[in-house]
Amino acid sequence: MTVTVPRPVEAPAAPAPPPARPEHSRQEADNVAGISQEEWVDLVAARSGPTSITGPFDKVHAFWLAGMSCDGCSIAVLGATAPKVEDLLTGTLPGLPVVSLHHTALQLESGDAFVEPMRRAVEGTLGAPYVVIYEGSIADERLAAATGGYWSAIGEEHDPQTGESKSVPSAEWLRRLAPGAAAVFAIGTCATWGGIPAAYGNVTGSMSVMDFLGKDYRSALGLNVVNVPGCSPIGDNFTETIATVLQFLQGLGPLPEFDDLGRPAWLFSETVHRNCVRAGYYEEGTFAHQAGDRECLVEIGCWGPVVQCNITSRGAINHLGGCMNVGGACIGCTMPGFPDKFTPFYKAPPGTFVSGSASKLLGSFVRPLRRITQRDRNREPRWDQTGQVPSGWGAPAEVTLLDRGMDFFYNRLRRRGAGGTTGRAG
Repeated sequence: MTVTVPRPVEAPAAPAPPPARPEHSRQEADNVAGISQEEWVDLVAARSGPTSITGPFDKVHAFWLAGMSCDGCSIAVLGATAPKVEDLLTGTLPGLPVVSLHHTALQLESGDAFVEPMRRAVEGTLGAPYVVIYEGSIADERLAAATGGYWSAIGEEHDPQTGESKSVPSAEWLRRLAPGAAAVFAIGTCATWGGIPAAYGNVTGSMSVMDFLGKDYRSALGLNVVNVPGCSPIGDNFTETIATVLQFLQGLGPLPEFDDLGRPAWLFSETVHRNCVRAGYYEEGTFAHQAGDRECLVEIGCWGPVVQCNITSRGAINHLGGCMNVGGACIGCTMPGFPDKFTPFYKAPPGTFVSGSASKLLGSFVRPLRRITQRDRNREPRWDQTGQVPSGWGAPAEVTLLDRGMDFFYNRLRRRGAGGTTGRAG
């Protein structure tokens, strides 16, 4: 008889303890990517293909500071196509230097490692020129400091009075960096004019970069604050402005023309209305009565005739979109008076009564005359001779005796002063 003895069940081996986490220095914790922003910029530039940098600078640092903002300006710039942000960062635009961008959302480093280049810029040891880009309005930090707080800050530093670390307001960084900057750019309406955070009733004391730095501010190269407004701005407007100023810094061209408020004159000299796809309706005195109508939007609150902006001609992204192009009324977001001087939104501006009434009166004469001419130009000369329109699509309006009479005099006027025969006889 054979007896089988079962094998004892062995207890499962205890899991191995997890490996001890290596001790990281503060510097390593602030740079988990293992590469600095400057090293990454140099690497990308080297692998982006041949460049044709001409001028005194191979690299320019760009410190992007944020105050009272929604980050909409950053998003708008990421959508730019002429030129692209990537082209600026990699130095692939002919003649322009590589731009080393220091942005809180895009930086590889964090903490002290992020702030270190700004400290070196203030000390004058950065080793390359830099520009400052400020997004958002600048709050009055004295109001927040009275209760031991702050409105917006970047990084910390030791406070010798208390012996503790304290946050450094972004406005303080602007104050420190502005004197040595090659140029200071205010992007978006909050930074250029104060915008929504500076609207009536605000408790932050918000103001624009110009208001903060003052009328007498000049950059290290003698430039005033460059303002590119919009809520949010057109990304191409900003990247184009940056590129043209960099060309000036490289000695490749003159300083671009700016208007009395520091806006790029070639971008903000025209009004929304002049290039609006609906401007022809205004001329003929026909206006929309509600959102969705295709006519001019002035009577439902459009401020386009007085607002300086190129959204109707340039579009929002890659020449597509834009407020009026897609049926929206202009609320004046690029103007210094926004928003207080343009509210309530979507209510006809007071001046509309005068200009709109005059347009309607003129349009009541212009529209019928244009329709008569249009109807005649929609006919072949042969159809006038035969009296028939061989179209099976519909029944074109018959030519009346009045139409023939007006056509006769119109053609006489059209040909007067022109030698020879031009077109068919009346």
